[in-house]
Amino acid sequence: MSTVTRKITLYLRMIKFSHSIFALPFAFTSALIAASGIPAPRQIFWIVAAMVGARSGAMGLNRIIDRKIDAANPRTAGRELPRGAIGVGETAVFVAVSFGLMVYAAYMLNPLCLELSPLAIAVLFLYSYTKRFTWSSHFVLGLSISAAPLGSWLAVKGSFDPAILPLVIAVIFWLAGFDVLYALQDIEFDRSYGLYSMPKRFGVRKSLYLARAFHTVSYLLLVANGLIFGLGGLYMAGMCIIGGLFIYEHSLIKEHDLSKLDMAFFNMNGYISVAVFLFTLADFLV
Repeated sequence: MSTVTRKITLYLRMIKFSHSIFALPFAFTSALIAASGIPAPRQIFWIVAAMVGARSGAMGLNRIIDRKIDAANPRTAGRELPRGAIGVGETAVFVAVSFGLMVYAAYMLNPLCLELSPLAIAVLFLYSYTKRFTWSSHFVLGLSISAAPLGSWLAVKGSFDPAILPLVIAVIFWLAGFDVLYALQDIEFDRSYGLYSMPKRFGVRKSLYLARAFHTVSYLLLVANGLIFGLGGLYMAGMCIIGGLFIYEHSLIKEHDLSKLDMAFFNMNGYISVAVFLFTLADFLV
């Protein structure tokens, strides 16, 4: 493997590029709804560029801010910054370039996207610190990811419409729900290090109930989204499948058995986000 290829691989691992499967489908879903069909190729290109820049910059920033915490946590000590595979300085350059790409993409989309881009960066910056003082950090992360559908709507429409809020809020509760599940694996570390999370605050059992409640709210809002925009039978059929995926996800995790947490976190939520997009797309195409 060449030096350049090795470096690219390290950066992709650092920012968990595979986790783009969570936000990007919701961005495309919102763009479809805003355009009442397939958006212009130019809009699709710059939406993708903005998403890649925002997510890459956010993950790099989070890795810099959390590097000491990551080094102390056995689960994350092997990440690229704690083990010295990538330096803080070069990561800072990576973050600056990534956010620069996001701002330029916003400029290429429309004036409103450009005006709001600093606010989006501020929210992404805030999230990395919230676990130090509040157990509601899961919702701040959800707010960060909800910029995907909201930003795509603004990119296509060039203006805000409250009709898109059910989809945006659905993403907030969806992300908060599975981030609570993900945080279960760090509950003891959070207690010892003085960090905040819902599992630390409420314990495993109540956190499982909260995650289920959050995903119930998310599901109902996804259904409401279809009703608001007059989406048809294919979208609603998809909602039946997505409801089943939510149920299956939560059946995988038990109070005294977290062995299937990775499958519930990554696989099932990846399926859910892609399914929302595919059934929305199918509804418009058919």
